[in-house]
Amino acid sequence: MIETIIETARAKAGVASQLDFDQFPNIIAMFDAAVSNYADKPAFSSLGKTITLRELDQLSRQFAAFLQQQPQLQRGDRIAIQMPNLIQYPVALFGAMRAGFVVVNTNPLYSAPEVEHQLNDSGAKALVVLANFAHNVSTILSKTSVQLVIVTELADLHAPLKRTVINFGARYIKHLVPAFSIPGAISFRAALRGDASKLKGINAQPDDLAVLQYTGGTTGVAKGAMLSHRNLIANALQGAAMFATYGLRPASETFIAPLPLCHIYSFTVGMILLSSGNHSVLIPNPRDLKHLISEMRRYPFTGFTGLNTLFVALSQNPDFATLDFSRMKTTVSGGMALTGGAAQRWRQITGCDVYEGYGLTEASPVVSVNPGTNNQIGTIGVAVPGTHIKVVDEENRELDLNQPGELCVKGPQVMLGYWQRADETRKVLDDDGWLRTGDIAIVREDGYIKIVDRKKDVIVVSGFKVFPGEVEDVLSRHPDILECAVIGVPDEHSGEVVKAFVVRRSDSLTEQQVRDFCHENLTGYKVPKQVEFRDDLPKSNVGKVLRRELRDEETKKLTQTAK
Repeated sequence: MIETIIETARAKAGVASQLDFDQFPNIIAMFDAAVSNYADKPAFSSLGKTITLRELDQLSRQFAAFLQQQPQLQRGDRIAIQMPNLIQYPVALFGAMRAGFVVVNTNPLYSAPEVEHQLNDSGAKALVVLANFAHNVSTILSKTSVQLVIVTELADLHAPLKRTVINFGARYIKHLVPAFSIPGAISFRAALRGDASKLKGINAQPDDLAVLQYTGGTTGVAKGAMLSHRNLIANALQGAAMFATYGLRPASETFIAPLPLCHIYSFTVGMILLSSGNHSVLIPNPRDLKHLISEMRRYPFTGFTGLNTLFVALSQNPDFATLDFSRMKTTVSGGMALTGGAAQRWRQITGCDVYEGYGLTEASPVVSVNPGTNNQIGTIGVAVPGTHIKVVDEENRELDLNQPGELCVKGPQVMLGYWQRADETRKVLDDDGWLRTGDIAIVREDGYIKIVDRKKDVIVVSGFKVFPGEVEDVLSRHPDILECAVIGVPDEHSGEVVKAFVVRRSDSLTEQQVRDFCHENLTGYKVPKQVEFRDDLPKSNVGKVLRRELRDEETKKLTQTAK
């Protein structure tokens, strides 16, 4: 019954029902088709530099040829890319794939321990990193399997900048270092001198691994979702079918892309736009609102991809309201729940609706999106073509319309599994291909899906997932912390923030000392914004700390404050 209702909803919205997921055998074939059709159209811009599809194709071929000539690398090896939204990113991405390697997307703002875990877990043999973040990486390289480091400077593919330091985030500004600060590192410019005429063709198969995209788990241990070429191609085609309902045309659109390409949401949107010959304006740091707004003023944009936190921040900035929104056709929201107030304010300023979607890394990531023909604020829209949806109870019994249960997804975009974690894979992916999302949802009578709550204890800070166990593990290493528990509490700017409850060994321990300790081991959004010291923590009869009771206490405080 639910399947029929969802299909009917898609049809009413004018979404294509039949897609040829086998039209491209791999990502490079899809890229080559875009180059053939739209060679001289702009593909990406960043920091004032624009690169066409033809130029991207040539540079990626040169980079691929260089990689294939490195004796320590073999086809199928993993290569990590750690940089913000710069022109170098798509060059490295398509070059690595063209050379036959698996890409590991690595957040440039990760702390050294986080990078070390990801490099070791993936078994990455090579790393491409921006010089601004090289200092952080250099401290852990000897403890990883990385054998080749390629360091890029801003000026490698960008014109000289008026500002010598770009605001990539205050934490790493002080680590602006020369390209060869890492012993044995090779410059990106040298890698771009590869002889493309010697490039060996790699015909990757649809089910071959293309990307290891790291996510978290209930234990807080980061896991690599194995995304195949077929997964990524299918999701790009599914997304394109939904984008068509917004009136978008091939080789005619310019999207502002402020979210990092290392995040699967932004990564896949970039694939959608590239495959249709459209233009992405990459923003290195979305928190730098002054630069973001200046870039929006520079380009005649027709689309914007973001998340609730960013919509709120921009809507409160007076300079944002002075932009020309006359060409704007759509704004797509993902990564975290869209609030009605944020959507309303955005429309008041821009005259453009926000279309909320839903996804998760394990689904490449798009599962559902609100179509342009029938936007339902407060829902996550309808399932994208080729995607099956069901809602189940705790006994895995399928539920009917408007009955809340765990949302399960099946489709060509669902991952192969977790990298080298068969046990974890079996927990979320059954033999029939159904993926358990861990989110509680209902399917309405009109076929639209609504997320009710999260099943797990995941905290979502500005669209990024924070796993309490990971933060608690770091806190527990502090010599003056006896016990701790971490939960998420509501925040008007970022949706949620991390709050830590701490039992001290010494009364001299301060909140700032706790936060400083976390900053040394965690990226910024995972660091507790609030710290509360307690004499003890609520526990079950077997001694397990009860986060649920802590959340209930915080809810009561908020209710009393509201009164």
